[in-house]
Amino acid sequence: MALSDQLTKLAARTKEVEDRAAAAKAEGKADLEEKVKNAREAAQTQADALHAHTEKNKSDISEWWNDLGRDWKKQVESIRRAVDNDRAAHDLKHAQKAAQRADEDAAFAIDYVYAALAEAEYAVLDAYLAHKEADELAEATSG
Repeated sequence: MALSDQLTKLAARTKEVEDRAAAAKAEGKADLEEKVKNAREAAQTQADALHAHTEKNKSDISEWWNDLGRDWKKQVESIRRAVDNDRAAHDLKHAQKAAQRADEDAAFAIDYVYAALAEAEYAVLDAYLAHKEADELAEATSG
């Protein structure tokens, strides 16, 4: 898939997440529990796909992207264990603290994605520049 097509897909997915999050505020608990379960499964599928892609293409991806892809799955699993432990507690004070932590985690995840998007912009532009430089070198050596 072309890089511009990937960015278009990312923009559409971002809008979809925004719409779902806005709608979730009015959802009942049972509906939210089901949506959380589905979102978690989808996120796990995406993390698994990222890990598989990284493993398959490790010789073609920069080392630091390789490291990030390999570590992503482990980090997500650790976060999920902590969230599950918070949900297992049943006292009010702990539940309120868990809800506040969930808000902070969501805000951080959004900030993280925003930073990743800035990095993606840099990577896309750098890829286009690398192609231009390769084309110039090809012209210089053939001409």
